[in-house]
Amino acid sequence: MNSTSVSTFLPNDFKADKWEAIKPYYEELKNRKITSKEELRKWFLDRSELESALQEELAWRYIRMTCDTQEKQYTESFNDFVANIQPNIAPYSNALDEKALRSVFLKELREPGYPIAIRNIEKEFKIFREKNVPILSQIEQEAHKYGAISGAMTVEILGKELTIQQASDYLQSYDRSLREKAYIKISERQYKDKDKLDDLYSKLIHLRNKVALNADFKNYRDYMFTALGRFDYTPQDCFDFHEAVRKKVLPLINELASERKNTLKLDELKPWDLQVNYHGKQPLKPFNNADELLQKTITCFRSIDPYLAECLSVMKQKGHLDLESRKGKAPGGYNYPLDKTGIPFIFMNATSTLRDVVTLVHEGGHALHAFLTKDLELNVFKHPPAEVAELASMSMELISMEHWDVYFKDKKELARAKREHLEGVIKTLPWVATIDKFQHWVYENPTHSIEERKRKWLEIFSEFSSPLIDWKGCEKYRYYTWQKQLHLFEVPFYYIEYGIAQLGAIAIWKNYKSNPKKAFSDYLDALKLGYTATVKDIYKTANISFDFSPEYIGELISFVIQEMKTN
Repeated sequence: MNSTSVSTFLPNDFKADKWEAIKPYYEELKNRKITSKEELRKWFLDRSELESALQEELAWRYIRMTCDTQEKQYTESFNDFVANIQPNIAPYSNALDEKALRSVFLKELREPGYPIAIRNIEKEFKIFREKNVPILSQIEQEAHKYGAISGAMTVEILGKELTIQQASDYLQSYDRSLREKAYIKISERQYKDKDKLDDLYSKLIHLRNKVALNADFKNYRDYMFTALGRFDYTPQDCFDFHEAVRKKVLPLINELASERKNTLKLDELKPWDLQVNYHGKQPLKPFNNADELLQKTITCFRSIDPYLAECLSVMKQKGHLDLESRKGKAPGGYNYPLDKTGIPFIFMNATSTLRDVVTLVHEGGHALHAFLTKDLELNVFKHPPAEVAELASMSMELISMEHWDVYFKDKKELARAKREHLEGVIKTLPWVATIDKFQHWVYENPTHSIEERKRKWLEIFSEFSSPLIDWKGCEKYRYYTWQKQLHLFEVPFYYIEYGIAQLGAIAIWKNYKSNPKKAFSDYLDALKLGYTATVKDIYKTANISFDFSPEYIGELISFVIQEMKTN
């Protein structure tokens, strides 16, 4: 499973640790004479090799920083790359883009993937502005302050100091007073830093808007639609998605809330009642520690396809997994591809919940994608847009669910786990619509006040959540529920993709239920394309539609409801 890439441009002892060591290779690419199609292709390959080395250098600096946010040298190392290496790279990347676009041989490069890569180069060249380089560097450094602020949050429950992720497990307790205590403790701790996060977000909005105006865009939303390469849909399509979710999914959300309230025999459904299983059971505990979670997931993946299990086993062997929650660790989870070696890294904050199982199989889907694309010719072919990347991960959640007996030996617990996850799938769509609609407003109105932001968030949040939830006594927390969403701070506008991909994942799972072998083969064929085809063509290869109309969403939701009834 080792990468087959061979270094032909960079020396074996190349280290991308200082700009002085990197600059000569950019100079060579910039000044090289290209006299044929073959020489242009070799130039692309050499550029790809250099960019892969730089991507991996930045990746490891980020990984080390998020694994230990309290280790000052890791943060300094990451910031050094962002502040002192990336700004020097940006002008050269733009110069290389211009060189490629001006080559008379470019139109001859019609091999698979190159038309897509050229389209992306044109896009990058369009949005580049020299004066944005230092601003983008500043944005990246500011954005990652979110992880440090969130990672430092702890609360004490039952005499134990816990991370927010660990404390959240108590929200699944059948002891309602304990749930309430945990919710208030978590919310109060997060509320304590609300102003700090509000100020950080305001600063990021200001900087991002400046980047957009510098690049001659009306606002940062329009800038990001170009920067993210959204060639297959528009802001209006996003608004149509919001409306379709409101019409087709919100009624089911209300039904589930009513069922929860009635089954738990509650006078009021409070925010701390939303994660407990409402069939009167204790929280599911699918594993005891991170090692057991990993081993069970390898077994689960082997039931789907041996190659899947091999991918995780290689990552384990290489030490490319950090799964357990601990103090000082950044929140959330991710799979970080490593372009040079081809073996990605999975980071998460496991405690002992079903959510942790879902997170690992989700990131495992991303990891599979990285393994399947590691030998594609150019590194840009290995990084499809999020609508495809999240299709890989969210489909794995649902496909793997057919093999969750490895986590749940008891049939009733297995049925319950599936039911809980499917409820989560349903809830994903309104939350995606909430976050996405909020971002559109934020960047369409970049000079808004914090008070206006509070009011708008509450308006949008209320539009996509059940009115059955009683927030009395917790109103102040509701104004800041958006602050828990890392994407708003670190990867703006990377969220609607989860909704689009969730629909695609349901469609793949629907196919898998009918014909597992063919559906999984179609899924693999789609992932192997990386970013050598359009998003719509990749979805077509997976034998699903790229569609988020009310009719299509209604059809898929009906299928999920039917599956929920069988569990």
